[in-house]
Amino acid sequence: MRKIMQFPLVWMFTGVILLGLSGFMTQKLFNDSQGVLSIMLTLAGGIVSIAIYWFVMKFMAGRNVQELQLRHTGIELILGSGVGLILIGVSVGIITLLGGYSFTWSATNAVGSILALAIGAAIVEELIFRGLFLQAIEKRLGSWFALAITSLFFGLAHLPNPGATLWSSVAIVIEAGILLGAGFLWRRNLWFVMGLHFAWNALEGMLGIPVSGIATQGFFDVQLTGSPWLTGGSFGLEASIVPIIVSLLIAIPMLISAYHKGNMKSKR
Repeated sequence: MRKIMQFPLVWMFTGVILLGLSGFMTQKLFNDSQGVLSIMLTLAGGIVSIAIYWFVMKFMAGRNVQELQLRHTGIELILGSGVGLILIGVSVGIITLLGGYSFTWSATNAVGSILALAIGAAIVEELIFRGLFLQAIEKRLGSWFALAITSLFFGLAHLPNPGATLWSSVAIVIEAGILLGAGFLWRRNLWFVMGLHFAWNALEGMLGIPVSGIATQGFFDVQLTGSPWLTGGSFGLEASIVPIIVSLLIAIPMLISAYHKGNMKSKR
């Protein structure tokens, strides 16, 4: 029985099911609340999700959960958030300079909902994709295959989003799947990629740009001018060619560093 539980696909799918249920329940509570309450409920749900992940990895996979160690939590969250802010800030700045975006101050905003959505997505999606999927696949096929497969599935997972196209999913495979996977392999730390993911979604939402097709009511109203290849169209920034280039410029050095640090595991 112990050998069965420690088989990667067993603990991976068990974790995904439990985290999916936890995320669904948190989402229902979040949808019925606003402002600070929605943030608090999402944080509480995030703590439950982290506890579920730790339990699955500790008692099913039978391993030390080094990727969630508390010792460097603050540093990793800040570092990851910094990378996320740079990615979005530089990408939006370039598109704006090229005439693709113009911003006007919005009379209303829903910052509480934006932050709650960003927190929930960052925690649950990273626990599933970089925590469970990547490490389970990596155990059998090695780091490079794990990075490629999880990046592909991360892009496909966003295909049902409003305004999504085959191109937007391909873009997310490259800019998000590869970058977040590279960040995890570089740091071997889930707090880092949670911080990156959170800052990405939160800043995008506060600027009033759709987050992977999901409309946001941030501090600004955004007007789009020019080709969707530049602006991302109705799907938002993720479908623009600009963040793809910027993300690769960040991800490639991460992967090189991960390789030199010995963090890339070989196929068994």
